[in-house]
Amino acid sequence: MKKVTVFILLISFTLVLKAQTNAERKVQILVEKLRLAMISGNRADLETLASKDLSYGHSGGKLEDFAAFVEALASGKSDFVSIDFVKQTLKISGRTALVRHELNAKTNDGGKPNEVHLGVLLVWQKEGKAWKLLGRQAYKLP
Repeated sequence: MKKVTVFILLISFTLVLKAQTNAERKVQILVEKLRLAMISGNRADLETLASKDLSYGHSGGKLEDFAAFVEALASGKSDFVSIDFVKQTLKISGRTALVRHELNAKTNDGGKPNEVHLGVLLVWQKEGKAWKLLGRQAYKLP
């Protein structure tokens, strides 16, 4: 009986780890799609990735909802020339994923070239079968 119980526990643990790894892979792919969509400003991609309940916080304190986030990038008002995410970590907790990274980017907002280096927390939530960006908060790094 003990062997059966141990076997069932081992199988259950293996299945949980496999599901966790699968979810992590899916979120990592979505983070990369978000990076590319922020550079391209592709409205359809941005709308697909983000939740309608999105709260998008900038390092200077400005907050955007779903519509403002999409419009800023799709219109070119917020213009990323390049973006790199470094030192990325990912943690899945149930139907929520927390992603932290440092964002290094070249921008051209209003025709003014600039470089930014920020810390970012992304909150992804599973809506039905799809992961959606629910929250984003950038902060200045020391």
